[in-house]
Amino acid sequence: MVRLCAAESVPHLPTMQPTSVMGYDDLRARLRRHLSQAMRDRDRVATAVLRDAIAALDNAEAVDPGDEVVPQVSEHVAGGVVGLGAAEAERRLLDAETQRAIVQAEVEARLAAATTYEERGQSARGGQLRLEADVLLAVLETADGRD
Repeated sequence: MVRLCAAESVPHLPTMQPTSVMGYDDLRARLRRHLSQAMRDRDRVATAVLRDAIAALDNAEAVDPGDEVVPQVSEHVAGGVVGLGAAEAERRLLDAETQRAIVQAEVEARLAAATTYEERGQSARGGQLRLEADVLLAVLETADGRD
């Protein structure tokens, strides 16, 4: 079945159903599926907030490089290191509860900012932040199986 985007009358494929890899379907995968759909629908608000949420998860996975490893510095490239993979570090693995907490924090930050904007007379910006929070809440609800 093909559906049409109301704004552009561009045909789109139907929304993909959640899939699971080895019985585990993490929130990042769900965010990416929603991002793909938002991009197909040309929904700028949803696209931006979903990218922000994915970036927040990526940032949470980053590890502090630490001082115990001193890489051999390249003489040819400023800031470069010598050796294949010498500057790489293994990322943290986030469990489902931590991923959910990170996205929930993004929602709460947007709602708090929306309240602040609305108190200061910027209702349009506050409304946009509330829309962004609603997009993330919808993803969290599908993660809970309430879709």
